[in-house]
Parts: sequence; C-alpha cells; structure tokens
Amino acid sequence: MSSPSPAKVPQHVAIIMDGNGRWARQRGLPRLEGHRRGVETVRTVVDAAREIGIRYLTLYAFSVENWRRPADEVSGLMGLLDFFLKRELDNLIRNRVRLLTIGRTGDLPANVRRELDRVIAATRDFTEWTLVLALNYGSRTEVADAARDYAQAVREGRERPEDASWEKFSRYLYSAAIPEPDLLIRTSGELRMSNFMLMQCAYSELVFTPVLWPDFGKADLQAAVDDYGRRERRYGQTTEQIKTGPA
Repeated sequence: MSSPSPAKVPQHVAIIMDGNGRWARQRGLPRLEGHRRGVETVRTVVDAAREIGIRYLTLYAFSVENWRRPADEVSGLMGLLDFFLKRELDNLIRNRVRLLTIGRTGDLPANVRRELDRVIAATRDFTEWTLVLALNYGSRTEVADAARDYAQAVREGRERPEDASWEKFSRYLYSAAIPEPDLLIRTSGELRMSNFMLMQCAYSELVFTPVLWPDFGKADLQAAVDDYGRRERRYGQTTEQIKTGPA
C-alpha cells in the first residue's frame, strides 16, 4: 500500500475507539475482555501513528456518559487505565512521546489521577510526538466549562465581549494546547460523533471503518491516512481558489 506524501500525512488524528463490547460478544467473552484487548490495540496504534508521522494522536478513552455503565464495568475500565499508565510509561519515555489529557480528569479515581500526573510529568519535555487521552470527556461539557471560564475572564477584565472570536474562545477549551484534528476516525461501523471534539472537528476529514477497535491495526490506520491524503480540504473555498492561491 502506497503512503501519501509527507504533506498529506495529517498532523493530528483523533480516534473514537468503538467496538470492544461487540468484539467480546462475538467471541462469547466478557465485555471487560474486549476492553482489555482494546488496551493492547492502543499500544499498537500509538506506535503505528509515530511510524506514519502523525505528531498528535487523541484517543476517546472514557466519556462523561460512560459513568452510566454498570458499576463493575466502570471499575474495570478504571483498572485498565491504571494498568495502561503503569505499563506504558517506559515505552512513552523510550519513544519520547508526551502524554496530555482533555476532560474533567479531577473526577477520576485518586489512583488514576496519581498515575496520570506521574506520566504527564515524566513526559512533559517531549515535543515531537503527543498522545492525548480524552478522559471523562464530553464536547458539550467542554464548551460549558470554556464558557464559564471565558465569562470569568470578562468579569476580571482579561477579555472584552466585543472582541469575541473563535480564536479567543478556543483558548479556554481543554484542547487549547494542541492543534485541531485533521482527521477523525471512528471504528466499529457506527456513524456518529458521540459528543467528541465537536467544535474542534468542524473542518476535520471523517473516516468511519467497520473494523472493531480490538482488531484495528497499523494497516487500518494507514488506510485511513491514505484516504485522507486523497481528499481536498477546501475550508469553504473552491477548488480553483486552492489551486491558484491568494490573488
């Protein structure tokens, strides 16, 4: 399979990791086994993204809505997250991958918060590759939190409502430190955004694949990147404008 030119490799890829439960059900296994296999896929995809040249990889790991799942499943997911952070620290350091998070991480269990803080601190100086975990994340929650913080800045005189713009407001989003996704991938065949980075993905290219997350590998990521490389991103302009450049 041919790879797109370096200019066509997306700088930032975001992935809605979906299908762990169905993968387990198809094999007569507990749901948690599907999540465990999904954790193994995370390492595969993080390494593959670096090999392809994707500088930012954001993974939708746990949503604000996921707290509604059965208590034993939520507990199992938190345990897997704690395990992943402990296991992957050395791998992240070896490959010089920085870890960041987006979401209301303060609501996560104390042991998970400690591990997150430890890994983030240990990788904070790396700049070439960045892994972002969306944890206790929801796009609507993010916008509400950003609006609250923006309003506070207005009250304190740090912002002026008459100067309001997307560029100014976006500085208050969880994702302010990272570029907007060029490519959004959702696995498992579902065709929806599930409250994930709705504002940041306004102009992202979308790829929906039927592959369940535990089966998703480097070839699948490369196929999505190849698809992205064949597309023309116009941002409201015409094809002719893009080809001729500024007048």
